[in-house]
Amino acid sequence: MKKLGIVITDGVGFRNFMLSNFMDEVSQQFDAVIIYSGLPKSAYQNKLPSNIEIKELEVFKESKLTWFFRKWKEVAHLQKYQSFYGMNDNLVTGYPKNNSVRSILVKGIYFFTHFIHSDASISIAEKLQFLSFSKNKVTQSYLKLLKEDQPTHVFFTHQRPPFLAPFLYAAKQLKLQTSTFIFSWDNLASKGRMLGTFDHFLVWSELMKAELLYFYPSVKEDNVKVVGTPQFEPYVIPKYETTKDDFLKKFQLETNKKVVCYSCADVSIGKNDPVVIAAITNAIRSKAIKSEVQLLVRTSPAEDDARFKSIREEFPEIVWNVPKWTLTRENHAESWSQRVPNEEDIKDLRAILEYADLNVNMCSTMSLDFMLFDKPVINTVFGNETNGLYNDQRFLNYDHYKKVVESGAVTIAKNERELIDQINESLANPTQRTKQRKAMIDLQISKELVGTSKRIAETLRQWS
Repeated sequence: MKKLGIVITDGVGFRNFMLSNFMDEVSQQFDAVIIYSGLPKSAYQNKLPSNIEIKELEVFKESKLTWFFRKWKEVAHLQKYQSFYGMNDNLVTGYPKNNSVRSILVKGIYFFTHFIHSDASISIAEKLQFLSFSKNKVTQSYLKLLKEDQPTHVFFTHQRPPFLAPFLYAAKQLKLQTSTFIFSWDNLASKGRMLGTFDHFLVWSELMKAELLYFYPSVKEDNVKVVGTPQFEPYVIPKYETTKDDFLKKFQLETNKKVVCYSCADVSIGKNDPVVIAAITNAIRSKAIKSEVQLLVRTSPAEDDARFKSIREEFPEIVWNVPKWTLTRENHAESWSQRVPNEEDIKDLRAILEYADLNVNMCSTMSLDFMLFDKPVINTVFGNETNGLYNDQRFLNYDHYKKVVESGAVTIAKNERELIDQINESLANPTQRTKQRKAMIDLQISKELVGTSKRIAETLRQWS
């Protein structure tokens, strides 16, 4: 009997694996499927195949000792690969600014790992981290759960959340086969260490496979499979399609004007969002944008729209799309992760991608979303080290985004004048960069969107 355990940890994992075709596909490949959920069970409103059940996981909270070993492991990984701009940037921004007890400990970790950051030392840190929570009651509950269920394979839909390390430990103790999906295109070349060591890996592209083998030299090539990503699969699923008339009507957009969509980052890195939104709206008002256009702003799913209150009042003509992601649990170490989308939001997003004429964003994965519909993309990076704005220009040097910039698939606006010129150019000649956009999609997503879930399910079956 083939029984698959699927670990869904957050709202984006929910979106990718619950709102794509994935559940239907795994239900056909396996006799039984258990979703081990880091989200409350109440989040799962959609109908599932009869051989799939949901089990809510107890929430694990790190002890100080576990935190220390985990931090050691992650900082050592960043130290080892600090020649990569994104790794070094995270290393620099993560260095404590004060001298609290925790900050002094972190500074000590930085000092120690500056000299010692070999794979062997990282492995020791991980073993000590896992040992530190091995007797924890939540860890023991995970062991009990997996011992009772006896899945033939445990699939983690995200490779990074540290609060899932005890679940991986439990699977390893029971000698269960494990795999993970590399969550996002920037994870390997700029983020910290994975939550642990898996047996198998699913990746978006040949590029991501090469990155994985470079940053994790102990991983064997045969254990890595290129499958694409379910993140974009809803764009080829008929139930999420919308007509243009319905799109214009829903968002109360004017039929005779082009639509410019600005997609926000979350508050941690999108501090310049209001500046850019104001620049676009003022350019529309002053007719500096030559076409007849209207602005639609989609906020980040990781937050509500409270921080935009003043700009909404200042520019009432802006059309807003606040993603329909419901906060399912508040008392959580990463509360943003507990926000879950519904099908209506996927339909809204797909309609925006299909019917907007241009996208503006700050170096976001949304660039890829719009490229899939062959729409021009402008990346705004108004801030630098000297002009007083949040320094978002540094993201241009991140390895994953450097490739986008160098490809010519997007244009880069470092100030208001450049932005307005690029908006005019993109609206006047929207197909100018079609070839570059297609090449970028082929690089970042090496497989067709159609059949993504089927590929993943079949691969998991082979590994079980």
